[in-house]
Amino acid sequence: MVRQLGDDPVVERQAAPQPGPDRVLVRLRAAALNFADLLKARGEYQERQDPPFVPGLEGAGEILWAPPGSGFGPGDRVAVLAAGTMAQTIAVPSAACTAIPDAMTFEQAAGFQIAYGTSHLALAARAHLKAGQTLAVLGAAGGVGLTAVEIGRAMGARVIGVARGQDRLDTVRAAGADVAIDSAGCADLKGALRDLGGVDVVYDAVGDSAGEAAFRALNPGGHFLAIGFAGGRPPVLPLNHALVKNISIHGFYWGGYARLDPQAVSDSMASLFRMFRDGRLAPVVGQVMALDRIAEAFDLLRSRRSVGKIVVTL
Repeated sequence: MVRQLGDDPVVERQAAPQPGPDRVLVRLRAAALNFADLLKARGEYQERQDPPFVPGLEGAGEILWAPPGSGFGPGDRVAVLAAGTMAQTIAVPSAACTAIPDAMTFEQAAGFQIAYGTSHLALAARAHLKAGQTLAVLGAAGGVGLTAVEIGRAMGARVIGVARGQDRLDTVRAAGADVAIDSAGCADLKGALRDLGGVDVVYDAVGDSAGEAAFRALNPGGHFLAIGFAGGRPPVLPLNHALVKNISIHGFYWGGYARLDPQAVSDSMASLFRMFRDGRLAPVVGQVMALDRIAEAFDLLRSRRSVGKIVVTL
């Protein structure tokens, strides 16, 4: 529970929610931590939520009860997309639940929808990434960054992953990156990317100076995807370069896109689950932590020390 903006959440015992005629009751087994959770706890997220509130935007578990006609029954394994998933039991509309493949663990499913949904729609629907193009992913070892590497490779792109530290670079290569660049040891990211032939699409989950450097390495007709600002601030993009080189700049916020084009989000999620079933996606679960370590999990995300998704077991 987040009791006060700016404070880490605390574990509290609350009465279990009750199902309703339009709600399913889910026993959550795992919930993913997203950067948005950190921003919400600070009061800095674009969709402000006043405390007290239960953090978490996605999770996975088993249906305990479902109303007739919902399409679900007790025991069904589902991923849940709703506010307040850092709780053992949650009551949500049936539309917030998606059946998950038998081979997908609860830990994988907990962090699948937002990260993979963000990367798939951003790369396919906004940047129109094509086989043979070069994709640069900033923050490639993070929760969304790894999915961009994996999906970019599955779409046939040449993928350059940018991350900090050898362990993270190894993870980025394992996810499918053709080239991995250590941001800690690279004084000239723009030059490094240009030496590799330039970039057709930049997937920027970091922002700050790294985002600007990658933007300047874009080839004519390239696409820049503004995904997030884990580096602390948005990049300062020279629009004269965008004009002269016919570069397209796309802001992408998956939650907002779900309202802009819900059918596109639904189709994207169906494609992603098919890709998982076909063995083309292998979600990386980074740190798995018990609920009583939630403050530690928030600190891990805040300090950008995590590799892959941070998942809290419930």
